[in-house]
Amino acid sequence: MNRERALKVVLVIVGLLFVATLYGLVMLREEEALQMMLSIYVTLGVFLLLASRNPSANRSLIAFTAWSSLAHAAVMTLQSLYDVGERTHLLIGSLAFAVIGAALVALAPPIVNTVNSGRRTVDDTQLLGSEPS
Repeated sequence: MNRERALKVVLVIVGLLFVATLYGLVMLREEEALQMMLSIYVTLGVFLLLASRNPSANRSLIAFTAWSSLAHAAVMTLQSLYDVGERTHLLIGSLAFAVIGAALVALAPPIVNTVNSGRRTVDDTQLLGSEPS
């Protein structure tokens, strides 16, 4: 399996996992802070599913998901040091977010080099829908 195909598979899996948090969003009515966080993950999941169609065009979304997942894993790991009763739950969650972040960083589309000449290329004018001046 080539890199882009693997990235598409990971985006679909992570997107579906994030959309699946909709269940928690509906069921956890008394935990308002958790509801707000889950609403962000549901939304992110939808956009990851859309990004799986053309990962190269959605590089910044993929990078955001990767690095925010790694940050989330780091915070959960630190919380596990202080909350002994939830340590196992926090460490399993941080492992999941670390795997998601690492997979997306490893498979992220390459940066496209651009020429900073101040001139538009034929490709730019087609994308912008205008002729160069």
